[in-house]
Parts: sequence; C-alpha cells; structure tokens
Amino acid sequence: MKKILISVGFTAFIAFTPFMDPLFSQAARIGGLLPAPDRRAGEGLGPFKTLAIRGVMVIDGTGAPPAGPMDVIVEGNRIARIVSAGTPGLPLQPKRPPQADHEIDATGMYLLPGFINLHAHLGDAQKAPDAEYTFKLWMANGITTIRGVELATQPLAMREKTRSAANATATPRIFNYQRPGLAWPDGPVDTPEKARAWVRWCAANGVDGMKLVAYPPAIMAALLDEGKKLGLGSVAHLEQRGVAQMNALTAAKLGLGTVTHFYGHFEALLKDYEIQPWPAEMNYNDEQFRFGQVARLWDKIHEPGSPEWKAYLAEHIKLGTIFDPTMTAYAASRDVMRMRNADWHAKYTLPSLMDFYTPSRENHGSYYFDWTTADEIAWRNFYQVWFRLLNDYKKMGGRVTASDDAAYIYNLWGFGYIHELELQQEAGFHPLEVIRGATMHAAEALHEPKGQPIQFGVVRAGLLADMVIVDQNPLQNLKVLYATGAVRLNDRTGVPERVGGIKYTIKDGIVYDAKKLLADVAAMVEQQKKERAVNGAKR
Repeated sequence: MKKILISVGFTAFIAFTPFMDPLFSQAARIGGLLPAPDRRAGEGLGPFKTLAIRGVMVIDGTGAPPAGPMDVIVEGNRIARIVSAGTPGLPLQPKRPPQADHEIDATGMYLLPGFINLHAHLGDAQKAPDAEYTFKLWMANGITTIRGVELATQPLAMREKTRSAANATATPRIFNYQRPGLAWPDGPVDTPEKARAWVRWCAANGVDGMKLVAYPPAIMAALLDEGKKLGLGSVAHLEQRGVAQMNALTAAKLGLGTVTHFYGHFEALLKDYEIQPWPAEMNYNDEQFRFGQVARLWDKIHEPGSPEWKAYLAEHIKLGTIFDPTMTAYAASRDVMRMRNADWHAKYTLPSLMDFYTPSRENHGSYYFDWTTADEIAWRNFYQVWFRLLNDYKKMGGRVTASDDAAYIYNLWGFGYIHELELQQEAGFHPLEVIRGATMHAAEALHEPKGQPIQFGVVRAGLLADMVIVDQNPLQNLKVLYATGAVRLNDRTGVPERVGGIKYTIKDGIVYDAKKLLADVAAMVEQQKKERAVNGAKR
C-alpha cells in the first residue's frame, strides 16, 4: 500500500490509495494514522497442519514451575498436546513423533504463553503515524494480545481487530474497548439513559468493553449495569476530577472489572481527609500539577498493613477486582534521566516520538517543565507504597496484570511492557507470579465479562497457540524478555554481549521471527531520520 505524505507546517498527515475503503481512509486521514499493511511474503510462517516445538522448557503461565524438556505440538492454530521429550541431563529421545510439517529446535530455550497487554493505544500523526511500527514493537516484545482502551477510533479499531483475527496483518489479537460517547451518533453520554443506550450501541457494533473515567455515580452505575447484562468488560481510569465521588472501591461495588493506573486506590485510603489536600495554587489542567501532586498522596493514607488497609484490599478480593497498575507509564517521574536515555531509544524510538516526549505545555504527559529532585523523591516514596499495595493484594489472592500504556512519558511500546514486569518483581512478586499476571490472569480479565473460559494465556492443550520462545531463562533475569535482550559478560571472551530477546513470537500458530520484527522497526526509525535530514538540508 503506497503512502502519500502531505506536509502541513511541522505535522505529517497520511492519505491513502483510492482503492481503500473510504470509511477507513477518512478515519485514518483524520487521525493521521496509517493502518497496518497486509502481511508480506515470508512475514510469519504458518499456521501449519502440524508444528512441533522440540525439547523446550515450558513455563505454562499458571504459576507452575518450568518443566522440560518438552515437545509442544500445535495443530493449525491450537495447542494439540505437550509431551515429554526426554529426561533432564540425558540426551533427548531421537525421532520423537509426530511427523511435523514444521519443526523448531528449541533445545535449551524457554516457552511461555504470549503476553497480554491490557492497556494499549496506537500512535497518531504527531508521535508515530504508521500503525505497523507500533504493532511490531509489541510483537517483537512477545505481546500477542492487546486490549485497546481505546486503541484508535472505532472504525479504525474495528478494521485492525477484524484483520488481526484473520491474520491478514502482523499484529497482536485485539480486544476493542471504547470510551463512552465516541463513534456513536448521539453525542456525549451525560445521563443514565444515554449511558445505557451507548452500551447497547457498543454491543451491536463489535465493541468488547468500556474504558471509563470517574463518572458521576448514576451514570457510572448505568454503564456498568448495562455492560454486565450485555457481556461487555470494563476498565476505569478514575481520574482526579471525579475521584472524590468515584474512587476504586466505589466503582468496584458498582461492578467495575479492572482498575487501571493508581487513581482511586489512594483516595479510598485517605486518613485525615476525604478529598486530597490540594495546594491552593492547584490547577489540574497544568500537567506538572496534575502528575506532580499524585506523589504527595503517599503519606496521606492509612499506613500499609493497618486494619483499614487490609479491609480495603479484602473488599476488592470479595468483588474480584483486577488491578492493572501500568507502573511503567509513570516510572520517569521517579528518575526522568534514566527513562529519557533508555537503551532502546536511539535505535527503536522514532524521532517524532522523542519530540513528543520533550517537555511541552501541549503534549500529554510531557510535563517535566521544571522537574526537581524533590519531585523525584516524592515519586520514589509513592512507588514504595504502591508496590506494597499491589504485593499485599497479590498475597491475599488478588489478580494484578501487566500493561504498558505507551507512548507517553518516555515509555515506548513493548519495551515499556517488559519494564512493567520488572517493576512487579521490584514490588515483591516472584517472576512466576509476574508471568502469571501477564498471561493467565490477563486472559481471565478479557474472557470473564463474556462468560467464557480463557482461549489463550496458558500453554495448555486445546487453547490457542499464542506463545513466545526465548533462548535464556526469564526466571533468572526478566531483562532477557526485552526485544533487545540483556547485557552479560562473556567470561570466555571477556567481552560484554547481549543475550536473549524474544526469539519467536507465535500467534494463532503463526511463527514470527521476533528479531526480524525488531529489525523492521529499526528500519522505520532510520527512514524517518533520513527524511528529516533531507528536509533539514532543503530548508
């Protein structure tokens, strides 16, 4: 598909060839986003009548310990069986059945369920105008399913969802969650009656669930009640403008399925106030205030481990609330220099995206106008309490999932997701607990609202063949799951080298070379750099 770039000032908008569906063409022109292209020749192998992954160590996603060597047999797009390939420490059994159309020698490697990202957005003309870039970053980091909240406009999200389901594109499978009022003809959702009507419209138009904010109680109740009746999932960012009326526990009691970010938790635990004690000069629309004041909550709540703290978490356990914290989305606030100079930016972050990240009064999340040591210390203190909240909830039996909520605040698609896994380990989770949240528990979050058993998220016979293979042990070091791997000293040569990185991402039984996906991303970044150099020379 040919791209035509039309320059307006400093912003590039994208038009499309005339044969494209006019609805999708118009949606993409408005958002400045080019949909994912068709899978190219050789881009993903399969699905096969029979695929055999030989001699691999299996981490199944349930919390069970690794087991192997195993042969994982896939027929079409489903796992058919998982069988022993031999005894640890002894040579593998030769000529193991079945005869397969395609085989992967995974001896010494590790196989996990494909990762599930429950808080996903595509780019736009300003940040990343080509959806292929974003999708391949996710796939290169082992992400095989995303929950768009919202992914893009409804027409574009539905196009990408439908084509991904048909494996016409090299993209993760997509669950389409939308915000109330978007893409339907009747305007804002500002009454309970309109809330119910909007939910019915969603159910009739391919929407899987709702991305909510802190709506007034009557509207929130109507949205969640109607959504539950119609099998729509729900996730809420309980933002500061409404959290005084609708905190995380209030929303969960109305039927909210997932609390994303941290909003609503700390406000429900305030010790001496019912409303956060904002400074007199507070202005929510000034993002340094908006995000800077978050961290000032860390010592305003009931102490971790107190009766009030335990009672709060116990209520969520009873309600089955899922916590999807997106800690990676705010990590720059506790060390902006580290995140600004992350290993992957130079080669895999588009210059346009780095421009967006740069401190700006206009760009959302680019709020480091005068970020101080005191601001970072407040955020580090906040993280310690946040870590405790999540780990205590997990220890009580609560489910904590993983997301990246990229691309804001120096947080890059895919890489931010693996960083989220690291942050959960920092919070006290065992790596097997981290992986379980990223796979099985995340799959439950997507299927439970529909009243369905999970279809992926565990390496188990009968489930969809969504898996990742890495040639290092992720339990020893989660960093090997980054697409770029981890730096390790080679004691034989005395030279540091990069090891790991996802080797294969398998979605619906189709085997993608993750290193090739990452190389495609690098080529897109290099192309934009060249275009900028040419345009700069012309000026």
